[in-house]
Amino acid sequence: MRELIETTKLAFGQLSAGRASVPLRARIDVDGRDGMSLFMPALLPDTGELAIKVVSVFPKNTQRELPTIHALVVALDPETGRPIALIEGGTLTAIRTGAGSGAATDLLARPNAKRVAILGAGVQARTQLEAVCTVRDIESVCIFSLEPKMSQLFLAEVAAADWAPTSIDVALTASGAIEGADVICAATTSSTPVFKGSALKPGVHINAIGSFLPTMQEIDSDTVERSLLFVDSREAALAETGDLIIPIQESRISEDHVQAELGEIVNGVHPGRTDEDQITLYKSVGNAVQDAAAAGLALRNAEKFSIGKVIEL
Repeated sequence: MRELIETTKLAFGQLSAGRASVPLRARIDVDGRDGMSLFMPALLPDTGELAIKVVSVFPKNTQRELPTIHALVVALDPETGRPIALIEGGTLTAIRTGAGSGAATDLLARPNAKRVAILGAGVQARTQLEAVCTVRDIESVCIFSLEPKMSQLFLAEVAAADWAPTSIDVALTASGAIEGADVICAATTSSTPVFKGSALKPGVHINAIGSFLPTMQEIDSDTVERSLLFVDSREAALAETGDLIIPIQESRISEDHVQAELGEIVNGVHPGRTDEDQITLYKSVGNAVQDAAAAGLALRNAEKFSIGKVIEL
């Protein structure tokens, strides 16, 4: 995770400097299934990664006891275009999304952050927590999910991890989970806000990764308006997430409310947090540079440790 967080920072730096080639992702809605498939290509010329991810998001899969997200990543040789790796993308997506929030937390959260709130208890929530614990000395975590069974499973898995904080609790409400939190990670599939911005304490940092459609508003307008707002990609975030589109439609904020992309902080263009009492919000819709960077790192480690199966073409 630590290695991928640093790799992700480099990828975001290339994106914000205009050195990455990343078309807006294409989307196909699957009528009658309440699902969609996304197609996300990216080229990172500075670090030599070329990849495309195909990811399907089917929220009703939980009723079938299947993951909400299925994905596949194809890594290509940027010199020849030859396919060089086929990578299971569900795991990669979860880890790279966590690493993105880890990068944001490292760049924006107060150095003395100790308490984390995790909203959601799925696969994404686990890597969010791991990433935050990687970049900050976290002492306690509070978990909230609308599905108590999922919260208990999450608690048991986290407690067994070597990076886990000593104190792990399950809250009965979202407001109970975020009380006193220094870092909040919202990793849900909710179309309506999961907590009230009025409940936030000064200095908190928020990672919001759930909303990826104009109709989904995981983070309420009060929170967005109160926060210093940072994104992975201005173009994508302003086009894709209700977390920003809805407060803009309500005239609560304008597009200029976006302070910077994470890559601009990495590149020294923007300072990020400048005061301990500022509320900082990282809104991610996911960017293909993360997938390309993660695929490149996975491939290098697979070769280093002789992991995976070689297929002769």
